[in-house]
Amino acid sequence: MIAAEKVIKAAFESDEIFQETLSRVIKDDLRMTAAEFSKVSGIPASTLYKILSGHRDSNMKTVREIVKTIKKLEGAEHSEFIAVIAARPVLDGIIEKKMQIDSRLITIREYSATTMEEAIVAAIKAEQDGATALVCAPIVSPTVEKVLTIPVATIMPRDSLIAAIELAAKKIK
Repeated sequence: MIAAEKVIKAAFESDEIFQETLSRVIKDDLRMTAAEFSKVSGIPASTLYKILSGHRDSNMKTVREIVKTIKKLEGAEHSEFIAVIAARPVLDGIIEKKMQIDSRLITIREYSATTMEEAIVAAIKAEQDGATALVCAPIVSPTVEKVLTIPVATIMPRDSLIAAIELAAKKIK
């Protein structure tokens, strides 16, 4: 079931289920914060926070705006996203789930992998999910470039490499 349908169904069940479902949809399905959703939807952040925390029931106009925004975001997310394959600690460092690049709003979708095999499987899954491009580590990029039809960009960890070398040097006694 798509996110907008989950929210509509929850709105007819109870206020509590609506709040829980909306919170999960914003965080997990849309990969946004409530503040980001507020900006995109035009719903005041204070109103959205009150709805999500159960301090305010949403009116029909607000529910319609929420569903309209979710549908719009789902459409954008399903039409264009860049997949990033990396270990979970690297992915946790990604703050923005959407990036303005030139005049396009690009969604960033994370795919966690800790082995070469997982990275290759994740790359294939990302392309099947509709990724328009892929970002991955240099150790796996030559392999996935051979099996994918979408562009592949390689992460070049210059800053983190130098920081790791410095840390290793400090640990040598």
